[in-house]
Amino acid sequence: MTSPIAHTNLVDADINSLTDRAAMGLPEGYVEPRAERLEYFPQVAGLPAAQLAGLVEDASLPLEHRLAAGTALALAGDPRIRWDEPAMLRVPAGRALLGTPESEVDALHADSAQFGVQRSWVEKECPRHAVPIASFSIAAYPVTNAEFAVFLKDTGHAQMPSNWNYGRFDPAASNHPVYTVTAHSADAYAHWLSRRTGRRFRLPTEQEWEYAAAGPQGRRHPWGDTWSASAANTLETGLLMTSPVGAFPEGRSWCGALDMAGNVEEYTSSTYGPYPGGRLVHDDLYLRLGAYRIARGGAFNRFRDLARCQRRHGPYPRSLYAMGFRLAEDDPTPGKD
Repeated sequence: MTSPIAHTNLVDADINSLTDRAAMGLPEGYVEPRAERLEYFPQVAGLPAAQLAGLVEDASLPLEHRLAAGTALALAGDPRIRWDEPAMLRVPAGRALLGTPESEVDALHADSAQFGVQRSWVEKECPRHAVPIASFSIAAYPVTNAEFAVFLKDTGHAQMPSNWNYGRFDPAASNHPVYTVTAHSADAYAHWLSRRTGRRFRLPTEQEWEYAAAGPQGRRHPWGDTWSASAANTLETGLLMTSPVGAFPEGRSWCGALDMAGNVEEYTSSTYGPYPGGRLVHDDLYLRLGAYRIARGGAFNRFRDLARCQRRHGPYPRSLYAMGFRLAEDDPTPGKD
């Protein structure tokens, strides 16, 4: 296994004035990422797709083994990925405990300042408050490259992901989450899929997303309150790339959703505004974009702070921001919990 990548301390850094690599705490020269070589690939190549799907989400296996299985599965055809019948998980109605108590802001900022996080970014999460959530369904995985390609082919939608070189994705990444898409494209995908299937797909609201990730207790991470680098594809993991959906099974949320921390950021349907009793934060995102679409969950090229369930973010216009999305669906029988 490759040694962990050493990152520069970014205390007091202006992240948006740095190069992407500098903002990631990396040197400008080459560093060897984790899993640069898929050592387990010869062991998994040729296995049945159903078996490979099980290996990808087997928490008892080393990450490198899961990634090799995911790559073989992408090339063979991933049976978990069905554009016309995405795997959806029912989230029961309940009382969501959202946001961050003001008493925790100083400690959270002290912990994340090394990543260039400003105190005001944490203050956007305040105050802690409770809201009722009606039952709904959320996708088990974020939308993948393969699914988004079906949408593009069927609709002729003009906005392609900007990281698809020459307008195509790497076939070995067909089961990786799509990213570098706009909020408009994410909405268009949900509307298209609803029209094609006769169902009611959409993006989750910010409140629904946090509830599905953090649970009724309002946990800091989908798996609990203590950070675990093995549970999410963030910079700490050292991959420096997206991963097959579901390859971090330790990060499964209480409702069964995978990749809600790390891999790619996920748009919600909500526009940024202060929480009840909170203040409007005029940070770089707000000054540059005004009212912007809220995104959640962190990404492979961002530090762990962005993967906290309460962290509110958005699509700052630069390549460092790996914007993807997952689907939600209205409950056809609300009130049956």
